[in-house]
Amino acid sequence: MKQTIDEFLSHVRQRNPNEPEFLQAVEEVAETVLPYIVKHDIYYGKNILLRMVEPERVISFRVCWVDDSGEIQVNRGYRIQMNSAIGPYKGGLRFHPTVNQSILKFLAFEQVFKNSLTTLPMGGGKGGSDFDPKGKSDGEIMRFCHAFMSELFRHIGPSTDIPAGDIGVGAREIGFLFGMYKKLKNEFTGVLTGKGLSWGGSLIRPEATGYGNVYFAQKMLETKGDAIEGKQVVISGSGNVAQYAAEKVLQLGGKVLTLSDSSGYIYDEKGIDAEKLKYVMHLKNVERGRIGEYANKYPEAKFIKGETPWGIKCDVALPCATQNELGESDAKTLVENGCICVSEGANMPSTNKAILVFHKAKILFAPGKASNAGGVATSGLEMTQNALRFNWTREAVDEKLQEIMEDIHDECIKYGKGEDGYVDYVKGANIAGFVKVADAMLAQGIV
Repeated sequence: MKQTIDEFLSHVRQRNPNEPEFLQAVEEVAETVLPYIVKHDIYYGKNILLRMVEPERVISFRVCWVDDSGEIQVNRGYRIQMNSAIGPYKGGLRFHPTVNQSILKFLAFEQVFKNSLTTLPMGGGKGGSDFDPKGKSDGEIMRFCHAFMSELFRHIGPSTDIPAGDIGVGAREIGFLFGMYKKLKNEFTGVLTGKGLSWGGSLIRPEATGYGNVYFAQKMLETKGDAIEGKQVVISGSGNVAQYAAEKVLQLGGKVLTLSDSSGYIYDEKGIDAEKLKYVMHLKNVERGRIGEYANKYPEAKFIKGETPWGIKCDVALPCATQNELGESDAKTLVENGCICVSEGANMPSTNKAILVFHKAKILFAPGKASNAGGVATSGLEMTQNALRFNWTREAVDEKLQEIMEDIHDECIKYGKGEDGYVDYVKGANIAGFVKVADAMLAQGIV
């Protein structure tokens, strides 16, 4: 089996040189899915995983825009349309200077499995640009978004490809993107999700990824007769996902100790309560400040510059910042400090070596494709509401979100529970996501 996996990965590396993030994502899936394929004749010999790792379409384009000083700026835009076997492409747009084809292919590949796990009819895609929104005026961001959509609009649509937000793309950016799409197409359709409530958005959508991650962690803890209540929780990030993960932890009776951004992390031994979290939301969403300012507002807290929070003793860790933020040494520290549960809020925040540490220690670990699927699940619910020209209540959407996260958890247990009772959520999520997409691909023939 090892030889089969090595040969497959060698072939993928040759076809995708200099794409480390994408290769990392493929390796994690191949190690669990290929053994399953070999044992099931329906998939064996069909090169089904090789077809999955090859995007159906890779779109790259130039984005020219004018900054506030009148200078012409040039960025690069992308859309990776990975797999449409079970529905139109669905996945976010990321605006960040680190964006490149490797990162977007990894995100699109993960999105295929994540969307499959939601049980909703959505294929996988991802896109974005190396544009950096930090420090830009609203006018500059509007001009960039309009320029970006003036090309992207040719490749998307409510039955073709429905982008959403991601890092660097929040409600403001979605508004500018949607406005240009509407003007160019002369139609009002649900082509983007994460829209404002007054123009086609869904209640709970901003909260969904963070809430869903905590709901998933709660389900994992329940398998051990435990709960979030009373737990010390370390969270990385301070954007949308981290904010609402913290909010849900507080609602369930947990204590949030940390938040972070690219400048470092804050540690509040007394806990980041609802009032303090409200300040963080204003700081990050309105003032667009840095997390270190929290320590100025609350002097009892510490700001540790340039570090991640994984050295803080905790019961539960929720990595909600970005890919590969939690390495092997961080994982060992968490385990040594008594952490019993890690649930990923970001996409692939734990390296493969870190995941091995968690599995070896037999602690609860949920990969992002399962635990952070709440965001895209609620995007799917937004698409349904757009199609119906109707809005569900906050309670109805939250109930559906909880049901979806519970269903994903059940699927992970179905395929990931070992003879010793330990649940390998990575294996469970990969196989459950694979089966639905593979069955659809086989039914549709070689296309």
